[in-house]
Amino acid sequence: MIRVAMLSYWHVHAWDYTNQVQANPNLEVAAIWDELPARGQEVADKLGVPFFADLDELLARTDIDAVVVDAPTNIHRDVMVKAARAGKHIFTEKVVAATLKEVNEIKAAVREAGVKFTVSMFRLNERYTPTIKGLIDSGIFGQLTQVRVRCAHNGTTGDWLPEHFYNLEQCRGGALIDLGCHPVYLTRYLLGLPQSVSASFGYVTGKEVEDNATVTLRYENGAIGILETGYLTPHSPFCIEIHGTEGSLLYGFPDDVIRVRSNKLEQKEWVPIEFLPELPTAIEQWAGHMVNDTQANENNELATDLTRVMEAAYISVAEKRIVALSELQE
Repeated sequence: MIRVAMLSYWHVHAWDYTNQVQANPNLEVAAIWDELPARGQEVADKLGVPFFADLDELLARTDIDAVVVDAPTNIHRDVMVKAARAGKHIFTEKVVAATLKEVNEIKAAVREAGVKFTVSMFRLNERYTPTIKGLIDSGIFGQLTQVRVRCAHNGTTGDWLPEHFYNLEQCRGGALIDLGCHPVYLTRYLLGLPQSVSASFGYVTGKEVEDNATVTLRYENGAIGILETGYLTPHSPFCIEIHGTEGSLLYGFPDDVIRVRSNKLEQKEWVPIEFLPELPTAIEQWAGHMVNDTQANENNELATDLTRVMEAAYISVAEKRIVALSELQE
């Protein structure tokens, strides 16, 4: 049994990961740390496990094998570097960190310690993603010219996001760095890594962080990625569009159906596509890497590129210009 410490309940998905750890036959929740001791103690009491106010004390324990990090984004680097150096396997929520430099410092500590590192990007594992990627790889769309992904909800206007999700210091951003991660990593997975990035933010509700955002990715071959997110819309469906020189794909407009129309198909109309099976969850994949002594190489690469694009987008807004990814500090 792999004994897992939950490091912070700051993130809205912390309890989801707690439940997934408890449901996994190879994992058990064994300890809690939280930067807010009262919150951490309350969770520990509920789960019937010990609470540690001192992170170093918890990480020094030999009966803790791994950690799930759901701490504020601005302390991700410090928490995960400490965990890696203590020899603990690490699972974390996206984003790994707000800058490429911080991500590379975390990855260096992970490599040096030889621990397993997995990042939650759950929409990569949902059944639509392997289905769409398989269609792209089949060549049915010809050369890809555009990918558009939209992911938005009404967390702000519906008043259900925690107030600390609007704290610029802790979050290092707003709707884009939280919810916009999904369009970023999906577009990176489906279309590749762009040359340059530009972004626009809206502050509809007057929060310290953006609640409305779009990002444009530009590619060397002329392709374009369009990413949209926000905390303002109660009925905006999660949707993906793929366009190429030979055909197009629509998903989520608004139903849970993939439709394709292509010059390479006999049918001269939109055709519904059968889904491939969903992939194991990120927690299941992490457990598998620990049990089987394998590495999450593709996951780590995509997570790194997520921060790469994210950092460029925030520089783009701050400096009002297009930002080449080659400009970022490694």
